[in-house]
Amino acid sequence: MREQRILRQSQGTSSKDTEQSRSAENREENEKQGKIFVVSGPSGSGKTTLVKAVLSDRQFKKKLVRSISFTTRPKRLGEKNKRDYYFISEKEFKAKQKAKKILEWTRYLSYYYGTAKDFLDKQLYKYLGILLCLDLKGTAKIKRLYPENTVTIFIMPSSLEELSARIKKRCSKTKKEEIQSRLKLAKRETLASRGYDYCLVNKALPQAIRELKRVINKHLN
Repeated sequence: MREQRILRQSQGTSSKDTEQSRSAENREENEKQGKIFVVSGPSGSGKTTLVKAVLSDRQFKKKLVRSISFTTRPKRLGEKNKRDYYFISEKEFKAKQKAKKILEWTRYLSYYYGTAKDFLDKQLYKYLGILLCLDLKGTAKIKRLYPENTVTIFIMPSSLEELSARIKKRCSKTKKEEIQSRLKLAKRETLASRGYDYCLVNKALPQAIRELKRVINKHLN
């Protein structure tokens, strides 16, 4: 037994050196790979507008792409498969979930939406940046799966009063109870923003766009 312990210790030293070497290689590889920029924010914070503005900027044309997700909702007028979404059936969606082809997912208005693993991995290996909007749960999942590659950005409204005004304007035909529910969710989301890498206040749209571009440029290789 003593000889076996000594042998294991000897092998362990060699194995430890190998693990350290592999760890260093993995860190180097992660640094070379692309980045995932996940943008979150309460309804009415302007996150979608900001993301669209960044993606339309020519300076990011060859180094930043929008994540293309799976969805089970019908295609809308002007939308194209594999450009706007991967449009699939609910049966196909659940099959991809089972095959672990979907990194994170949510259900909204009876339709499923999910982040495509193959698409994300392909862009990372091209050393590109991927930009996507996700809720708190989805962001946490992506950060856990790709800790070295993910940069999380939370978009804050200038104030809860301003956010309330935006939500009421966007949901003018929505029931008062639903508006209140959205505001309560927005308050919870705002508190959770402390766990994000960056928190940007969208007080003036042009300034917020510049700040988001600055953060992205800082992390792109």
